[in-house]
Amino acid sequence: MAKRNIKIFLDSNVILSGLLSDQGPPRIILDLLSLNLPFLSGCTGKYNLVEIERVLKRKLPGLFPVYQKYLPQIQLKIIPLPEPEKIRQFSGQLAVKDVPVLASAVQSGADFLVIGDKKHFGKLMLPSSYSIKIITPSEFIELILPEIIKEIFP
Repeated sequence: MAKRNIKIFLDSNVILSGLLSDQGPPRIILDLLSLNLPFLSGCTGKYNLVEIERVLKRKLPGLFPVYQKYLPQIQLKIIPLPEPEKIRQFSGQLAVKDVPVLASAVQSGADFLVIGDKKHFGKLMLPSSYSIKIITPSEFIELILPEIIKEIFP
């Protein structure tokens, strides 16, 4: 693992799920990122943060202070809103609300786009020039946990 750095882009639903529960794959991912492991880094888009904050303020205002406190601990790099031409590049391939997420994830250079529900991205065919892989939190944990264990307990 030390030879390989892994960068993940977290969708809004993964961050929200991780904040709402103290267990499960989304929470494990957030906890792993908060450990500041040298071979694992995370990011999300400004678009995703706006969506998270809108949902929290509207549906779960009591959780907003927890989000504000916990977000810096996760140490996510924030990817700026994608340029309109990037959004147009992916338009028509998936739901309009998901296009900025995909554009931000590709812009980030992440290895993985971790999403809570693959049905929105399931039929998406990315050009081979993009190396990002779209997976669920469970798939990511199954993939990464053995490598983390090998790194920590050689």
